[in-house]
Amino acid sequence: MNLISIENISKSYGDKILINNISLGINAGEKIGLLGINGAGKSTLLKIIAGVETCDSGKITIGNDVKIEYLPQDPQFYDDLTVLEQIFKGNSPVMKLIREYESIIDSLSRNPNNDDMQKRLIRLNQQMDIMDAWQIESEAKGILTKLGISNFNAKIGTLSGGQKKRIALASALITPCDLLILDEPTNHIDNESIDWLEEYLNKRKGALLMITHDRYFLDRAVNRIIELDKGSIYSYNANYSKFIELKLQRQESLEASERKRQSIFKKELAWIQRGAKARTTKQKARIERFEKIKEDKKDLSSNKVEISVGSSRLGKKVIEIDNISKSFGDKKVIDDFSYIVLRDDRVGIIGPNGSGKSTLVNIITGKLKPDEGKIEIGETVKIGYFSQDNTSMDENLRVIEYIREEAEHIYTSDGKAISASQMLERFLFAPSVQWTPISKLSGGEKRRLYLLRVLMSSPNVLILDEPTNDLDIDTLAILEEYLDEFLGAVIIVSHDRYFLDKVAEKILSFEGNGSINYYVGNYSEYKEFIKTQVVEEKNEKIYKEKKIMPSNNQKTLKLKFTFKEQKEYETIDEDISKVEEKLEKINNEINNAGSNFELLQKLIEDQKEMENKLEYLLERWTYLNELAEKIEESKNK
Repeated sequence: MNLISIENISKSYGDKILINNISLGINAGEKIGLLGINGAGKSTLLKIIAGVETCDSGKITIGNDVKIEYLPQDPQFYDDLTVLEQIFKGNSPVMKLIREYESIIDSLSRNPNNDDMQKRLIRLNQQMDIMDAWQIESEAKGILTKLGISNFNAKIGTLSGGQKKRIALASALITPCDLLILDEPTNHIDNESIDWLEEYLNKRKGALLMITHDRYFLDRAVNRIIELDKGSIYSYNANYSKFIELKLQRQESLEASERKRQSIFKKELAWIQRGAKARTTKQKARIERFEKIKEDKKDLSSNKVEISVGSSRLGKKVIEIDNISKSFGDKKVIDDFSYIVLRDDRVGIIGPNGSGKSTLVNIITGKLKPDEGKIEIGETVKIGYFSQDNTSMDENLRVIEYIREEAEHIYTSDGKAISASQMLERFLFAPSVQWTPISKLSGGEKRRLYLLRVLMSSPNVLILDEPTNDLDIDTLAILEEYLDEFLGAVIIVSHDRYFLDKVAEKILSFEGNGSINYYVGNYSEYKEFIKTQVVEEKNEKIYKEKKIMPSNNQKTLKLKFTFKEQKEYETIDEDISKVEEKLEKINNEINNAGSNFELLQKLIEDQKEMENKLEYLLERWTYLNELAEKIEESKNK
């Protein structure tokens, strides 16, 4: 059954065409993910379908009695309402009834002997029965609890931005509708809540249209991908993994078509340049065909963000966290935590919302002080901090002015100087956009611009607090490649499971009450470890109750090397020997250089480089061998 038909709609803002004559149909039961780079017009398209905005031209036909519920990126909140009042803010009869019922319950709790209110409550109870409203109220409270909201009578004005977003999500989920439209539902919710939301949306029977950059979520929760690219729309009956394959096939087909067009165009151009005249009908038709071929040029320009910036040298000492603790009132968020950050660390920080993840990175960056313990930062450390909140951006500045505040130019990893304007182009800010005030950018474009400014500072330690919020998938993929090549430590707070699997090699997990546990491996390996640990604890309980011992062949997950660490561990001794040999050779050449000062200068530079490399390898040798010992110990337990 077709719910919505979209025919030839277009939408522009000034000179910028976001949606160019697109057509689309949405059917009952479809679960659709909408993709595209930041600023492509994804949120605008959702608003048009939801009826919040109008298109410049074209037609949208909605089926009879089709109900649409829409969660925007920035929902409207009423600070004086309670959580439940905000949840039941809809104008449908059932929502009005639930709102009135909750209000009476609240009033009676303060004035239980009021006869008029008791009579109204009896009448409302009957209406709740007739309209089957109890299920909606119960579901609302269940969803709020799953999303980490337990105080249903708290005033909206007292809550954090993340809590408000989760309340808005709960409101959208419980509202009966045929088409649910969600704009970035996974932002501001933790990993456990995302797992629950995946399961909930998979079981939900109605149609779904959403924007999300969570690639695991797209793999598991959608059966159709729609891509908005340069004003045009492309539809794929696939989840995210299959979409990647199909998109590549489309691009290859487009490139082949363009090569064929160019070949024909060259032949026709040669004929035109020989002085073709439209004397006959055939010649006139051929000239018209030439003009059509000329205009039919395919846009093969890439939306791919390019990141290639250098970093300053990082010394042996990076960051040492020594027995720090931090509380806010009676709530302890960090309890006696220690950790030594290594030069090539890739650390993912996870945990429920409000558990203290951002507090930890704020202590590391000096924005907060610990109640106890200390943080020591190495002398050569230059931190690039990508915070969750980029509200400090002066939105009156133009795009290029904001970047030039950090640096006029930057050197790439291969030593090439690139201007601020050129770096903006690499980050998909065309010259025509670079003089645009920041206030005119979309939320995702602002985040991309903010990321560029952080990288323009040439850091050698990157601390990224929720970098995946509002960044498009193309930018995330390139950021992952950049971090893989980055010559320094990386600490990431994230709820994006795909991103953590690609980037993190260690996990710090906030477990509650200030406890932070350490695991070697990426996010999926951590989850597997926890799952196995739960099974072991359950089995252990059974063994104790039944007074039996586990069988010898029972498998348990132990500490282990990551793939990269295993390869490094196998070759580290040989690598150290090679560097020591090179260093010995350089020392001998220095002794024999005599008064050749030019050669001596070069040899001293080579010597310093080899000494630094040897120092780094010896540090890695110590770490890898200590880890190997721990792995062996865990095997023998």
